[in-house]
Amino acid sequence: MFLRARYCLFAGAALGLLVTPISFSPAYADTLRDALVGAYNTNPTLQAARADQRAVDENVPVARADGLPSASASGSFTENIYNSSDSPLAARRTYNAGATLSVPIYSGGAVRNAVRAAKTRVGAGQADLRATESAIFSQVVGSYMDVIQNEAVVSLNAKQVEVLDVNLQSTSDRFEIGNLTRTDVAQSQSRLELAKGNLRAARSNLAAAREQYIALVGHEPGNLAPPPPLPGLPESVEEAVTIALGSNPDLIAAHERAEASRYDIDVAGAGRMPRVELFSTGDYTRQDRGTDPSLETAFPASTRSAAAGVRATIPLFQGGRPAALERQAQSRSAAALEREIETERNVIAQVRAAWSSWQAALEIIDSTQSAIAAAELSLEGVTAENSVGNRTILDILNAEQELQSARVQLVQARRNAYVAGFSLLAAMGKAEARDLNLDTDGPLYDPQVNYDRVRNKIFDWSFDPDPKAQSTRTVDTAPQSGSVSQP
Repeated sequence: MFLRARYCLFAGAALGLLVTPISFSPAYADTLRDALVGAYNTNPTLQAARADQRAVDENVPVARADGLPSASASGSFTENIYNSSDSPLAARRTYNAGATLSVPIYSGGAVRNAVRAAKTRVGAGQADLRATESAIFSQVVGSYMDVIQNEAVVSLNAKQVEVLDVNLQSTSDRFEIGNLTRTDVAQSQSRLELAKGNLRAARSNLAAAREQYIALVGHEPGNLAPPPPLPGLPESVEEAVTIALGSNPDLIAAHERAEASRYDIDVAGAGRMPRVELFSTGDYTRQDRGTDPSLETAFPASTRSAAAGVRATIPLFQGGRPAALERQAQSRSAAALEREIETERNVIAQVRAAWSSWQAALEIIDSTQSAIAAAELSLEGVTAENSVGNRTILDILNAEQELQSARVQLVQARRNAYVAGFSLLAAMGKAEARDLNLDTDGPLYDPQVNYDRVRNKIFDWSFDPDPKAQSTRTVDTAPQSGSVSQP
């Protein structure tokens, strides 16, 4: 009777461990908003994308420079070491200085269309930057939810180990008095060892998730708070697709590149057109003869000249190069048009797939919650029936495993639902800092600011300071473990 009572006590304790919901300490150290802000300010991929876009901005002044005046100066000094002539007018030294100014008047539209193409590609690059920001945020959300998920799974597996350890002790006690067989003990021990293996694997997964979080956000995760509700989720998949077709940054970038490729055709075709420019030159030359000064009067040692005019260059034959370049630009434009349609297809597919995943995860959450409630009742009933000899130890183990699997599935479904919902927003073009109202302790990064700063610059010595890395390093962070502090 004593052992039966002891077993019932252990079984009741085990059931209590399984039925008690998993909870974490309320003292959170990090929120999803904190993680997104950290990535926005310090992620190297995002910082590099911003720098790449600033480089794209410079293509506009580079293209415009071909249509602006150009000026140059030259100078030379010549020492005549040997001259076989014995003429007193032979120069021993020669000094020369010259200047040239040219002003393009007409280039067949090459400069105008090159500037238009560069401006259009700036728009495409800004859309690419939006896509990179959205992709980084999607990764951060996924990593954040992975840490929360794996912490919950570790806690569930740790409690499962406790439960199975209680079961094994109880089974061993009943085996000692002959109420159970060695098979029952072996089954309990087997389930316990499997649970320990699952716990080790869950801790490994948690450590990996934390390391990925550090790589994206730049610092170690604290006790992560539950994520806030996602803003702006659509009511239907049709609404989501409509929004995506107007806002998805990848689609906008593909459209802008297709437009830029049309200007490239005109740039290539301008190679067969005349070129007209105004020019002026000035030249000064002085010769040091080292002879009788009286000769300087009759034969001046220095000369000056200046000229101005109009120069026209009319291509007559270039071996088919302009036509080949134009055909090449046409083919690239055709490819850009096809890639725009390809991107549109992919965006539609991404939106629909994300919607389906989101809806499926929500349904799985509902069904799994029902399954957990049923599994808890089942475990309670099996445990009670076992106490009167109507159920075996294997029945209890199976009931415990069903409840454990359902709880893990619920944790995974909640993670999947949130990540799928955010992926849906990203595919719609609504998952950037401006959409999430992030507080970054300052204005959000605006690529248009740099473009407005540099697009009209024409001074050859207008350069920026040498660059310095903006992202933070993680070499000083501690290696992450898979441990979880229990409440």
